[in-house]
Amino acid sequence: MRKTIDSSGSASSREPQNWHAIDWHLVERFVRTTQQRIAKATQEKDWRRVKALQRSLNHSFSARALAVRRVTENQGKRTAGVDRQLWDSPALKWAAIGRLKQQRGYRAKPLRRVYIPKSNGKERPLGIPTMFDRAMQALHLLSLEPVAETTSDPNSYGFRKHRSTADAMGQIFVCTSKKASAEWVLEADIEGCFDHINHEWLVRHVPMNKTILRKWLKAGVIHKGRLSPTEEGTPQGGIISPTLANICLNGLESDLLAHLVAQHGITRARNLKINVIRYADDFVVTGNSQELLHNEIRPWIEAFLAQRGLRLSLEKTKVVHMDRGFDFLGWNFRKYKGKLLIKPSKKNVQAFYRKVREIVRKNISMKQANLIAKLNSVLRGWAQYHRTVVAKEAFSRMDSLIYWRLARWARRRHPNKPLSWCIGRYWQRTKDRSEFAANVKVAESSCTIKLLKLADTKIVRHVKIKKEYNPFDPQWEKYGEELRTKRMANSMSYKYETSMLFISQNGRCALCAKPLDYQGKWHDHHIVRRVDGGSDAMSNRVLLHPVCHTQLHALGLSVVKPASKKALRSISLEATE
Repeated sequence: MRKTIDSSGSASSREPQNWHAIDWHLVERFVRTTQQRIAKATQEKDWRRVKALQRSLNHSFSARALAVRRVTENQGKRTAGVDRQLWDSPALKWAAIGRLKQQRGYRAKPLRRVYIPKSNGKERPLGIPTMFDRAMQALHLLSLEPVAETTSDPNSYGFRKHRSTADAMGQIFVCTSKKASAEWVLEADIEGCFDHINHEWLVRHVPMNKTILRKWLKAGVIHKGRLSPTEEGTPQGGIISPTLANICLNGLESDLLAHLVAQHGITRARNLKINVIRYADDFVVTGNSQELLHNEIRPWIEAFLAQRGLRLSLEKTKVVHMDRGFDFLGWNFRKYKGKLLIKPSKKNVQAFYRKVREIVRKNISMKQANLIAKLNSVLRGWAQYHRTVVAKEAFSRMDSLIYWRLARWARRRHPNKPLSWCIGRYWQRTKDRSEFAANVKVAESSCTIKLLKLADTKIVRHVKIKKEYNPFDPQWEKYGEELRTKRMANSMSYKYETSMLFISQNGRCALCAKPLDYQGKWHDHHIVRRVDGGSDAMSNRVLLHPVCHTQLHALGLSVVKPASKKALRSISLEATE
């Protein structure tokens, strides 16, 4: 029997019998619709309806399936908790969906403690939940996120959909770039934000199942075989922890502005030029005077944080003038003769160079082509991050430092040869410049792989997201799609062919027709497999979600791509059962 699945993703109305039989298009549509209803009820402050919709979503098959899919596709899918269990097969994933249905009597297991190094030499503690606890957190996050997004401060940019550090940078530019803008900035940092949040405050104010939330918070941690209780904080490493931290800090902007209006009146409060820009637990506050920020704003913020069990870091919190500048999210913001310039911070540049130097130092015997591939991924990511600011000078200087680092790498490989001989071996002359490049044989032909030149990166102004944007409000749907498509195209400027595939598919998966997330991952699928003689031509490739790609192969589906450009938006799939 033959079955046809069109680009809408509808396949069959019958209940799925296994993991690969799940219709992800219908699953995501149901969850999305319910989340929109939760967001609408939140806007109307109908908290009774919010609670009812959250309960309905948490017990639905669709939400449970999405929760399992999330924890088995993210970066931590191969990291086990204290029970050492992983869900690495379709059968285990399917069984997990059934287990999530039994939420009554749920008990969270302790977290597995691991430490990762920080840039200042200290260590950051992470708590790794078990797979089942992660899935339970992902499940409840689906119903909590619409509430958190709807009630968040307008200029909060960390751990929120379609918001990034570049958006926070853009808002700082808007608030400080003009001649009449605020001249003083309170650069603040919360000391151990995730580790010190008050549990009782979270239980009272987070709109979700209080019993389950308390069990997560009080689960305890195991390190070196020893169980320790958790009396405060939400563990870094938990899926729901960033959202809990955002809810904890919501009001830092809106409540402060309301306080100023109550104290000074609307007109005078506006003239104070107070703006709060926050990314996770790092934030800055602008103002028109040093005294205002130090004597009124800072004490209010300290009182606000104290209610939540938090406090400002004394060593990282300070009031600075824009002529002196400040560092935030890897950039330096400073006015030069009244003109604001945003550059990569000195600390960020030094940390990046140390990373590149370490890669080169540890791979002295690696083939040149492999070293280039390893370096290019790092260089491309750093260039992508800083391409929206004044970074040409930093890019050129880094290119120069990397050149001499690679020259030393070549000399170490051939200690008896002069530098000129090493340069002639590992550098190739193309047009008017010399490039670190290697020839690689692919099948019966050869190609040249080159080291990326940071100075070739085009500086492109970032289009800041509108602060009122809500991804769960249908009124913003069109704006969100346009923004996502534009950012996807810009983020793939180094991958022209993939960008063209994305645009030709209208930014949607060829199987389920759902949007390809520019912050997520996708698979480049060959219609005719390369082992069967298929080529790498764009006409033989489509972009798929990872889960859709797995489903396609598991069910024996094949993609048929129409020849006409107009038909690219309607990808037909045929399967034989």
